[in-house]
Amino acid sequence: MWCVHLLLVCAFAIASQGVVAQQGSAVQPRSGTPSARKPVQTAAPAKTKGRVSEILVDASIPDDPALEKMLAPYSAKVGALEVVIGKIEGELKKGPVGGGNLGNFVADGIRLQSSAKLGKPVLLAVTNSGGLRKNTIAAGDLRAADIFELLPFENALAEVDLTGEQLLKLLNVVVSSGDALSGANIKYRMNAYNRPELVSVRLLDSQGREMEIDPKATYSIVTNDYLLKLGSGRYAILQEGINVRTLVVTLRNALMDYVKAETASGRPIKAALDDRFVLIGPDAQKPESPQR
Repeated sequence: MWCVHLLLVCAFAIASQGVVAQQGSAVQPRSGTPSARKPVQTAAPAKTKGRVSEILVDASIPDDPALEKMLAPYSAKVGALEVVIGKIEGELKKGPVGGGNLGNFVADGIRLQSSAKLGKPVLLAVTNSGGLRKNTIAAGDLRAADIFELLPFENALAEVDLTGEQLLKLLNVVVSSGDALSGANIKYRMNAYNRPELVSVRLLDSQGREMEIDPKATYSIVTNDYLLKLGSGRYAILQEGINVRTLVVTLRNALMDYVKAETASGRPIKAALDDRFVLIGPDAQKPESPQR
């Protein structure tokens, strides 16, 4: 705490010097023409006397009770972020397609936690990889701070109904944008511009069985309110959805609740890539594991 105290004192001293410097000069206003300008008058520099002393600042310097009291609420909040909320098996890493296994982790958390809050299975969850502001999370302990760094925005989750035709358009956007999803298996290829494009998609029911999208049917999906509010651009298709229902939970809190629920059930967060995005072509690779 003595270090913080010292920094605050130094900052106050610097700020005070800045105020003195501003108050120590008096500049006469200019007249309307350059020829009529008067010489600038400034105050004479102050004469100061001082002495430089070396003072060792270490643990022998006692804490300041007043400063301790002022910082206590903030220290508690910072301490809460360092709490370990789960375990990760293998590194989570952001990738160009589907946000990598880091994107899978976030999308799974959205879908499964939304299901818990809505009291019904959520068929599909979609979120933008650009909202993931942490590129990697190392294997081992997962802290609350990691989730805050990953998802620093206050975006809420929302449910929206789309027709099958609208959903197919949305999934085209998800694939081409490299965004994350949970609840579907997609096959894609690289086009002439070396960008991923949708080839086929199968939704997964609550038992993990694949099913085709019926263009005339209605499907409820979960996403974040940022994408719903864009109104134009690549996710404009969401504006055609109906029955928008905002969940009273942020994306970040939903993900933390998901991690805590998995931890309470004795399940670590697995980092394996799965079959939700399968590349078709000469560079195709076998997925590591299926979706849950």
